[in-house]
Amino acid sequence: MFPIIILFPTFAIMETKEQFLLAITELFMKYGIKSLTMDDISRHLGISKKTLYQFATDKKDLVKQCVELTVNSEECMLCNIATQKGNAIDEMFDVNKRISQKLQNVQPAVMYDLQKYYPDAWKVMESHKQCFVYDMIVENIKRGIEEGLYRDNVNEEITAKIYVGLIDRMFDSEFFPTNKYSFEVLHREIARYHIRGIASEKGAKYLAQKLTNENLNF
Repeated sequence: MFPIIILFPTFAIMETKEQFLLAITELFMKYGIKSLTMDDISRHLGISKKTLYQFATDKKDLVKQCVELTVNSEECMLCNIATQKGNAIDEMFDVNKRISQKLQNVQPAVMYDLQKYYPDAWKVMESHKQCFVYDMIVENIKRGIEEGLYRDNVNEEITAKIYVGLIDRMFDSEFFPTNKYSFEVLHREIARYHIRGIASEKGAKYLAQKLTNENLNF
């Protein structure tokens, strides 16, 4: 039986369904998905299983709702970054920084569990990458070319597909063993590979100066 450790707010002080799902998502991120039963989740939240089932028909439905909330939150975050001041490199830099921070708290077992046991929830993740992330990268590349920071011969559609493909590969535990590589490290290397690969001479100089000014290793 899963150990009971009261780390999250009880249902009594949760004002919205979103708070309810966020608390469950934290549990999944910390312990993985398959290891948690509905009994474990209800005890952590301080509610009965009957009450828990008022929010989801079963565990698969609950997992899918948590993934949908996570994806929506990430898309809002990325859209917010896109509206901030700065150029295309600044935008990609901020995006990669925020995503790397989020990946620090993701246990490898979470992605494995999603792929193997929760296909509907995994499809939500895949759609997010194949549509939203892809479109975001295409627009960023177009912007960077216009600003002269990316090479003018970059094919934005192919490059965006390569980027998304690398992100997909990052979650392949056979290709990148989870006991050897963390998601955070893998994502940082992909970001380096992407930005340095498409930067023009002007962009490379800007990136070097940005790293020096912010005392970063990228």
